Amino acid sequence: MATDSEISVLKVHRELGIPEDYESRTGLKLQTAPTELVSIGPDIYGREQRMARPAASAWFKMKKAATQDSIPIEVVSAYRSFEYQVNLIKRCLARDESIQDILTRIAAPGYSEHQSGCALDLTTEGYDVLEDSFENSEAFSWLRTNAARFDFVLSYPADNSHGVTYEPWHWCYRPDLVS
Repeated sequence: MATDSEISVLKVHRELGIPEDYESRTGLKLQTAPTELVSIGPDIYGREQRMARPAASAWFKMKKAATQDSIPIEVVSAYRSFEYQVNLIKRCLARDESIQDILTRIAAPGYSEHQSGCALDLTTEGYDVLEDSFENSEAFSWLRTNAARFDFVLSYPADNSHGVTYEPWHWCYRPDLVS
């Protein structure tokens, strides 16, 4: 039997035109928002960003290690609420984008790792934000080599099984996958 939360997600998905088989088709799991979020400081736009406490702690350690290796890594986005994700998709729909195209770039509300408080979109100096070219940066190379030491994984590598476009900037704190 579906929980009230799952029923609410399904209702919003129907309103947005998200297919009922989204979870089974993508393999993405419903995310739970953390009960506590802590500040990780401002993003590149000056907006305060927050993460779940264990993820924030790991992020601070990873950023410190990168800085010690002279690798600047900056936050573009961290925690995003269910409502934020809904509005993000609504803005795309308002530009006449198809829901199928949108879902290759943006997780359905309730399924975004950002909602877990464990995901980060990252960038570095000299690279456009949220662009594949980030993979050519020293920061990306450093992350590929070192992120696992801090329990972060690249969520959407090229040709991933979720049907999400390649996102070299999207890293998620996942000690269950790394340890």
